[in-house]
Amino acid sequence: MEWFSAENIVAVFTAVLGVLASVGVLWYERRVPRRKRIGYRVQMDTPIGSDAGRARANVRLGLFDETPDMADATLVLLRIENDGSQSVDRGDYTGPDGQLHGLVVEFTERRVRGVAVTHSPGADHLMDHFTPSEGLRGSGSLIRLPRVPLNRGEHFKLLVLLTGSPVGSPVRITGGIRDGEVWPNTAARPDDKPPLFGRAARSITVALTVCVVTLASIILVRDDTRPPIGCARGELTVTGSTAFEPVLDELAEKYAKACEGATITVDPHGSTAGIRELARRGPEAGKSGSPALVALSDGPKPSGFPQLRANRVAVSLFRLVVNDEVPLKNLTLDAVRALYRGDVRNWKQLGGPDLPVLLVSRDANSGTREVFQRRVLGRNEPAQSSRDCTTKDDPQAPVVRCELDSTDQVLAEVGRLDGAIGYSELRTAPNPPARTSSPSTARPRPPTRSARAAIRTGRSSTRTRTAARPPTRWPPASWPT
Repeated sequence: MEWFSAENIVAVFTAVLGVLASVGVLWYERRVPRRKRIGYRVQMDTPIGSDAGRARANVRLGLFDETPDMADATLVLLRIENDGSQSVDRGDYTGPDGQLHGLVVEFTERRVRGVAVTHSPGADHLMDHFTPSEGLRGSGSLIRLPRVPLNRGEHFKLLVLLTGSPVGSPVRITGGIRDGEVWPNTAARPDDKPPLFGRAARSITVALTVCVVTLASIILVRDDTRPPIGCARGELTVTGSTAFEPVLDELAEKYAKACEGATITVDPHGSTAGIRELARRGPEAGKSGSPALVALSDGPKPSGFPQLRANRVAVSLFRLVVNDEVPLKNLTLDAVRALYRGDVRNWKQLGGPDLPVLLVSRDANSGTREVFQRRVLGRNEPAQSSRDCTTKDDPQAPVVRCELDSTDQVLAEVGRLDGAIGYSELRTAPNPPARTSSPSTARPRPPTRSARAAIRTGRSSTRTRTAARPPTRWPPASWPT
């Protein structure tokens, strides 16, 4: 899938993350219940006594020095605030009917000696509620607070003088709020700088930043060089003539390198076998179109495949290939025909060495063989008489003749066997000790204008190479024709 790329994945993830963050905020604001909440925290807990046993001796003047039992005295500043999303009214405090107080402050292991109440600026009305008649009382380690109504963000503070235990003893407020809670909260100390954004906002910001940086890096690093015009994506298999395999391998490698997303598999098995494979796979493709298969055939398309369409795509030449022990060159056409009729059984009959003639040919699926028979011999080759290209399986055969599956196999056997002869694509370089021999002394030249016209009309005697395919979409426009 073309859209399934790294940059598209990062872009989609970034967009989804942004949308989810926005939707999440709206959902939280609209769907999550707006709770009532009273929070409290200890802002100061310091010793003011002179308990030398705890190395806390200090200097006191006035009442701090004159008041008895101040050896272990401590001062606690307790802040109580409405840090919820709604106002808290007197009726929101839970408790038995007739109970005046709404909250209870407990100083564990300490005794309350004095209480002072302060309020936030602009909240003078709160002081009217801090009276004994409203429920403000202190006894033992407890302070009972009245049902003080607090608007959102309002607070008051208790400055409490305590004795009986050192600093650090737990301070706890109990009580209930209808559809809410009472909880200990935290706040930055006076010399701490509060964060500009919350933890959730920082996490989302970092995630979005990473996504944007990753996307920008992919865009900068990737190669935006456009492929050549006409490049096609997908997979293509090329089969048919084995003689054309070297050219196809080179072409497939160059095409795949120039056109990203194109995969070409070269799998030749002979012209006839390739055409049969194409004819077989055509109906299997059905409505999806023609199969991703091109068959290269040496010569015209056989008449038994009307469903296939042939296109001439190339002109190729070939030569006879003989073993290096046979020094003959420029054999005449009559001599070549005599060799393949079996009239010449030993190379000395043509002025060569005393070696038996070994005919190394292609099998019946070969288009090269078909063209060789039609264009050069004018008849079929003699029957196969050997399976190992060395000894006769048929004693009545005039010469040794074997059949191989590919051009590469023919070249290998001709190079290995003394006295062997075969045929090969002119482009295919023979491996020593095989060498080429031509039926004529003329050097190959590019076809003339009249020759090219004859090739197009099918009247030329020059060997042509045909690409067979169903009359539908393949080959793509980018495929060389």
